[in-house]
Amino acid sequence: MKLPEKTQRHCPYCGKHTSHKVSVAKQRGRSAARPLSRGSAAREKARGLRRGIGNLGKRSKPPVKSWKRKTKTTKRMTITYTCEECGKTHQIKKAIRSGRIEIGQKVVK
Repeated sequence: MKLPEKTQRHCPYCGKHTSHKVSVAKQRGRSAARPLSRGSAAREKARGLRRGIGNLGKRSKPPVKSWKRKTKTTKRMTITYTCEECGKTHQIKKAIRSGRIEIGQKVVK
């Protein structure tokens, strides 16, 4: 997917159309993005399901068989826009699933 280096967009902070610099947000790990998401280790520790005696539900016995999930071939990339007047950054509402994004001449995979 090809994008220009700069574009004219509405800045929600300035309240007017200004020139914006286009970039891609850095990919964060799942644990960094959502530390207390459902099924995460940190959430289980907080709920007291990791250590101790007694029935721990699905954590009480080893899994029956190991299975491999089919992995996706692309990642979701969030495009960020930095206003050149006020310097504030905002992003698109939904990330774009793409193999690579080309901003000007720079390629992000």
